[in-house]
Amino acid sequence: MSEKMTNRKLSALETKRKLLETAKRIIREKGLVNTSVEEITKACGVANGTFYTYFKRKEDIVFAISDDMFREIYEEAQSYDGQFMDRLAFYMVTFSGHIERDGLKLCQEWVRNTVDPDLVGSPYDREKLRMDNESMKGMLQKGVERGELKDDTPIDALAAALTDIIYGEMLCWDMSGGAYSFEERTKTFCTMFLPAMMKPYLKGDHYDE
Repeated sequence: MSEKMTNRKLSALETKRKLLETAKRIIREKGLVNTSVEEITKACGVANGTFYTYFKRKEDIVFAISDDMFREIYEEAQSYDGQFMDRLAFYMVTFSGHIERDGLKLCQEWVRNTVDPDLVGSPYDREKLRMDNESMKGMLQKGVERGELKDDTPIDALAAALTDIIYGEMLCWDMSGGAYSFEERTKTFCTMFLPAMMKPYLKGDHYDE
């Protein structure tokens, strides 16, 4: 019985993975508005009802697509080999790069469906901004714990400002229709402006002129 349940769970996980990967591919090409649940399930070789076993509505799959990846980006950034500024820049650039590689249409759909919190159906997506802000706070807090940032660093205010910047860059990239690279724009910010922004809070040994 236990082995049967395990096989059933593995099969369910594989089905959900296929739905996510297929939806991601189709939405990248056509956008969410022009993608139907039937198109996704047909490409996966499953019934329409199977989709609703995992997602309440079509829009919910957009938000589920990048959930695990952003957690991985955060964990990878925390273990990145380098000093605090290296880790922070890695996190911000990798965050932006992931969004850009997922495609402009997918990002635009996500923004369109989350800009009004009252219209967001998934509790996870209603919390997405708060979660990204918490990740930024985690990056800063680890810098304090490692003795790279001063103890009185205003973590909450800095985290909010940095999250605002990266979200603002994302929105401008969306509005430009992808006229430039979101990832490269974030690299420019991290090279030209982030050091000056963080300098007052970095301990001497961890700041390179």
